[in-house]
Amino acid sequence: MILSIYIILNSLILCTSQESQYILVTADNEDSETFWPLETKVNQYVPTWESLDNRPLPNWYDDAKFGIFIHWGVFSVPSFGSEWFWYNWQEEHTGKYHDFMKQRYPPNFTYQDFAHEFTAEFFNATQWSELFQASGAKYIVMTSKHHEGYTLWPSKYSFSWNSVDIGPRKDLIGEMATAIRESTDLKFGVYHSLYEWYNPHYLFDKQNNFTTQTFVKQKTILELLELIEKYKPEVIWSDGDWEASDTYWGSKEFLAWLYNKSPVKDTVVVNDRWGKNIPCHHGDFYTCTDRFNPGVLLPHKWENCMTIDRKSWGFRRNAVLSEYFTLPELIKELAVTVSCGGNLLLNVGPTKDGIITPIFEERLRGMGDWLKINGEAIYSTKPWIAQNDTLTSNVWYTQHKNKKQIYVIILEWPSDSILHLESLKAPTGTQISLLGSDQLIEWKQNGKTLTIFLQTEFHKGEPAWVLKIKQK
Repeated sequence: MILSIYIILNSLILCTSQESQYILVTADNEDSETFWPLETKVNQYVPTWESLDNRPLPNWYDDAKFGIFIHWGVFSVPSFGSEWFWYNWQEEHTGKYHDFMKQRYPPNFTYQDFAHEFTAEFFNATQWSELFQASGAKYIVMTSKHHEGYTLWPSKYSFSWNSVDIGPRKDLIGEMATAIRESTDLKFGVYHSLYEWYNPHYLFDKQNNFTTQTFVKQKTILELLELIEKYKPEVIWSDGDWEASDTYWGSKEFLAWLYNKSPVKDTVVVNDRWGKNIPCHHGDFYTCTDRFNPGVLLPHKWENCMTIDRKSWGFRRNAVLSEYFTLPELIKELAVTVSCGGNLLLNVGPTKDGIITPIFEERLRGMGDWLKINGEAIYSTKPWIAQNDTLTSNVWYTQHKNKKQIYVIILEWPSDSILHLESLKAPTGTQISLLGSDQLIEWKQNGKTLTIFLQTEFHKGEPAWVLKIKQK
């Protein structure tokens, strides 16, 4: 039982770790105290949102535009419903999760028993890295710990509920970080859940209305420090924050240390899930809600995290083809997101064996094939003065951040191969071409309408097309 796994935490008294020494630090205007590295006493950034929000966003993240999310854990064993399997099974009195377990497992079977079947026997970090590189992604974010509490690295604070002590017998985070850095130019990042559904210390703090911080001081913060010191991730994708305040989580103190003294202080980026009411208000980039895509330009950097599987972040073995987004739908998501100033973080859910199934592979390689030709309109771009055309919702714009080049992303080929635009005006001498072709395209400006005469042979069944507009 998970209770027995965690019960030893009750007697833990922490003063030091092998990597860092810690001291009680109280943030300005806060009543709570948290363990933090000694180095944080003199810093460029102090633990207030006003100070933390002034940190410039590292350029690499805005230039990247496209990343891969990986949801993998013990939930990949039942691979039914979603990655919230344990919670849904425990919280419902009757329903599909209870039926699933009753039909397949003995009455005394616990969620912890699934961990023995989380084998990762076919996991090959180098093969995964090759696939992510081929997808055109520039960074990955891998689940280090989901809400179930199981860590994909041998954390000193997991008390054997981790991928080395039970299940794969492998440091999955370590193998993936090494492969990414040795065989690709991608950035490596981790997802980390602040809370755990059934951790006794978290439930104790929750019962106390989060006036105590036993769970934070004895587990969550130590895990984060361990992850950063050991694997040096350049994305910290936080989650599971919504029940308690950022004060309870010690979020501001953690981020001040991260930005000031951590091994990745100059390059790391973090999202906005650091406490109740914090999402969409604070963080290097905003995620706001899952599958967030406002369709309009936002003043702050944001990220659209979404799944290829329409219904789940974790692998579902009973999913049918119609429940996966098609390649044209994914390209559209990328185009709209980038046009509006965001990054797309596209999720795959590997199997318990460590396989990224062919449907996910096909979609990722399809994204990469499209980006090989059209990546010029995605990477290192910035939003144009208009995001999509006023005449058609199937045209979205980007522009090169350093050059006078505008990109027109066409999501649906016009039936007569003639494209009419109203948001873009072409002065004399403008050159228009299709990415992937050196041939100039004929066009005509008639009042407010720009008419572009596309060659039919350019269609070629692609999921989307990009015009490059070079103006004098």
